[in-house]
Amino acid sequence: MKSKLLLLRKTTPRWIIFLLDVLVCLVSLHVAYLVRFNFSIPHHEWILYIYYVLPIVIVIRATTFLIFRSYAGMVRYTGIEDSLRLLRIVLIGSLSFVFINLLTFQWKGIFIVPFSIVIIEFLLTTFMLVFFRLFIKMYYFESIHAASIRTNVVIVGKENLAISLKRSLDNDITVNYRVVAFFDFHSQTKGLRLEGVQIFPYSDFEWVIKKMNVQVVMIADEKLSKTQKKEISEHALYWNLKVYEVPSLKLWISGELNINQLKQIKIEDLLEREVIQLDTQKISDQIKNKVVLVTGAAGSIGREIVGQLTHFEPHTIVLYDQAESAMYDLVLELEEKYCFSRYKYILGDITNEKRIEYMIQRYKPQVIYHAAAYKHVPVMENNPAEAVLTNIKGTKILADLAHKYQVQRFVMISTDKAVNPTNVMGASKRIAEMYCQALGTISTTKFITTRFGNVLGSVGSVIPRFKQQIEQGGPVTVTHPDITRYFMTIPEACQLVLEAGAMGNNNEVFIFDMGKPVRILDLAKKMIRLAGLKEGKDIEIKITGLRPGEKIYEELLNNKENTLPTYHPLIMIAKVAEVRFEVISEQINRLLQALDTFDNYLIVGIMKEIVPEFKSKNSIFEKLDQ
Repeated sequence: MKSKLLLLRKTTPRWIIFLLDVLVCLVSLHVAYLVRFNFSIPHHEWILYIYYVLPIVIVIRATTFLIFRSYAGMVRYTGIEDSLRLLRIVLIGSLSFVFINLLTFQWKGIFIVPFSIVIIEFLLTTFMLVFFRLFIKMYYFESIHAASIRTNVVIVGKENLAISLKRSLDNDITVNYRVVAFFDFHSQTKGLRLEGVQIFPYSDFEWVIKKMNVQVVMIADEKLSKTQKKEISEHALYWNLKVYEVPSLKLWISGELNINQLKQIKIEDLLEREVIQLDTQKISDQIKNKVVLVTGAAGSIGREIVGQLTHFEPHTIVLYDQAESAMYDLVLELEEKYCFSRYKYILGDITNEKRIEYMIQRYKPQVIYHAAAYKHVPVMENNPAEAVLTNIKGTKILADLAHKYQVQRFVMISTDKAVNPTNVMGASKRIAEMYCQALGTISTTKFITTRFGNVLGSVGSVIPRFKQQIEQGGPVTVTHPDITRYFMTIPEACQLVLEAGAMGNNNEVFIFDMGKPVRILDLAKKMIRLAGLKEGKDIEIKITGLRPGEKIYEELLNNKENTLPTYHPLIMIAKVAEVRFEVISEQINRLLQALDTFDNYLIVGIMKEIVPEFKSKNSIFEKLDQ
């Protein structure tokens, strides 16, 4: 077997291919004569055949093969283009026979090569040359793959993308995939074949998976919606199948699919929703030719906001963040990915009042997106003074300066953890919301707050954490078997932030439709299956208990709040309790004075006075609620 595979892997000398092609022509010519004369060639025709026709045909065929180098291609990779090229070469030879016939008719009054022979020989030669190459190709690939177990693949789709995918899988010797079925998601057609493989309606998915021992599902249908892709992926995961998606044809290298371009479905794809439709004109009216300041610009949310802002032609984007390396990465991304150069980047702390005031005086931003914040619940539960310093004092400094210098719009990024907060982080964001709303009642600046839940893939979030644990062999840690969270992709969240920022009139708190809450334990199980592993066998899930300040269910609205609709179906206005500016200012000043005491209980106690619904959970501060 090894010697046969070694022989097949060697490139056959071109002179052998040339001689075999000539031999094919000889056989085709002989068969053409037998067919033409009903397998009984007359004696006089036999004489003409041997002395005239045979030499003429062989010489012309050999000459055209040499001139057009029909033998130069690698036979085992013969494709449609190679077959068409052979057709053209054979046709040129046959036209030469026609030309010779015209000459001999003028000279001797006869057709030296009967036209019926020309036609039959043309068809036979073309067929046999192509068949010969395809046979070698098939034999080669079957022999290459015979030594290993083949992986059965089903392709969802039946259009050009699916066909091209099958051909790429068939031709790539680096993988051992065998396409056993196509699925048509859009109709119930059954029994048709494509490239020799049967097409099944998607309703037969379970039967085909069981019957054909399928291991891999590949999605190659550009007409599928995200919801349909999610449905397919969920079904595949249920049967412990790997799921891949084919990139768009325009992303293929030189018009051909590289198997390495196949994208394995990620958990983010299963949580992603349909593309959001934005009022781009309204956003453009607020951003175009204006100076925009983004705080926390190098963070997960800030970075995406900056990227999306580049599409709306701002005059300048001012980037403000204290993370040096992340800021450097953002600058490179702006130049290389977005080809955007109208930016200024400034390193600094959000609590550095003098630096922020200098920045606002110098660049005169007309719109501010405030994304800078501490966000990790357990960390802030252990460091409440820092939560107050950054999330409350930092927001107050920026909001006061926006009011002082008459910035047109101030959009604050908040969180669902500000609703009925059970932790210091959520309470600090709620107090920041309250201050911005109150300040908006006495300011010409329009203060707008946006609230949403967890974003997929942000630094320190649950999904990157699970990925890391799975790569390390586990266990995957979940704090509580019933814990649920709302999830939204970073681009989706930032699109809605821009939309809400543009539609806001003043003092609104916008909440986003986060879809259905996701059970974190189910999320962990899906991620394990996506990695091709089995829970309990390859990797364990460990319940660790709730972390300080963590609650089982997140909320987007306080019990006393309700919502008003907007023109965008995914954005609503929360009717939140209002507070007078003088009251919240005095409360925050007292809270900030308490920072100098380094007394966490005093600090958190004042936060609970400001936000009466703040009830600590799984925290040392629960005693303050008694």
